[in-house]
Amino acid sequence: MAAPRGEQTRREVQDYYGKELQKSEDLKTNACVTSARPLPKSVREALERVHEEVLARYYGCGLVIPECLALCRILDLGSGSGRDCYLLSQLVGEQGHVTGIDMTEGQVEVAKKHIAYHMDKFGYQKPNVEFLQGYMEKLGDAGLADESYDIVISNCVINLAPDKRAVLREAYRVLKPGGEMYFSDIYASQRLSEAVRKHRVLWGECLAGALYWRDLYSIAEEVGFSTPCLVTASPITIGDKELEGIIGDCRFVSATFRLFKVPGSSRAGPGQVIYNGGIVGHERELVFDANFTFKEGEVVDVDAEMAAILRSSRFAEEFLIRAGGDSADAPQGCCRKRAKEKICDPFQLLEQLAAPVPACRPGGTCGGPGCC
Repeated sequence: MAAPRGEQTRREVQDYYGKELQKSEDLKTNACVTSARPLPKSVREALERVHEEVLARYYGCGLVIPECLALCRILDLGSGSGRDCYLLSQLVGEQGHVTGIDMTEGQVEVAKKHIAYHMDKFGYQKPNVEFLQGYMEKLGDAGLADESYDIVISNCVINLAPDKRAVLREAYRVLKPGGEMYFSDIYASQRLSEAVRKHRVLWGECLAGALYWRDLYSIAEEVGFSTPCLVTASPITIGDKELEGIIGDCRFVSATFRLFKVPGSSRAGPGQVIYNGGIVGHERELVFDANFTFKEGEVVDVDAEMAAILRSSRFAEEFLIRAGGDSADAPQGCCRKRAKEKICDPFQLLEQLAAPVPACRPGGTCGGPGCC
């Protein structure tokens, strides 16, 4: 999957983000600034405490703040000016830790410059963030050890890496068993033409390096991750006629996925799960991805992979998890939600999100018979 002129591509991307772009308004498309869904209240409040220069130099394409973060060790691939790291610093707490790594010297300098400001703002006695300059395909060169992080995040930067397999392989290596890679990126509706893949500006705009979305699934499986869980998607618009002509009929989407490093010992059959409730910001309902929404007290049938993910990850204590086929222990009067066909295609999800919402039937119920 490595792009031609890999080293030259890296240098050009570094120049684009380190020299040509001074603020998000300098971008020619919305690929690196679109947000896939509204930010939760806790994240909005945390964002208000981030330094204005860090915000101005931020380029991202989706929400990369997963749930249940207290005390976690998090690695941000392509951390840029540090916006997401400083958000996460507040959500993991003073005893958690956040590492940001980026290849662009100017961006790392901006992030480092404001460490003391943020620690004082957050009321921390010592920093719980660090910023490193390096390549996300070579995390070992930056001194990052095997199985040292609970979560790896990335916001619209994997497309900038010539070798996507190496990025996912390294993320898998540094994650602890049960750990998660939660990331947004740009995906293409087809494999890109040579003209697009060699276009300097389209690389900087996060489009020339976009994966064909199906290739993410094959690479994740090859590396060892669980099947990608599609979280959400939003459309990419290109407001430049010249670039549109080069791109042709290819479409692009910003999508957020979550991948898990599931230990073999956690894999079994399908199951039934009940969300206990109480995760901060998601007390009554946890929208895990586009296919699974868990409501407090509701019995949900899940496939073998989702059962293994919940059983092995940091979410294990938030759920009652049991083998499928027996709902005798479900709370009295509890609803039961059946598994449905999964949506894997981010372009299909876009169409679904854009479709009109069906009207409720008389009596105020929506959906099939027996729906709560």
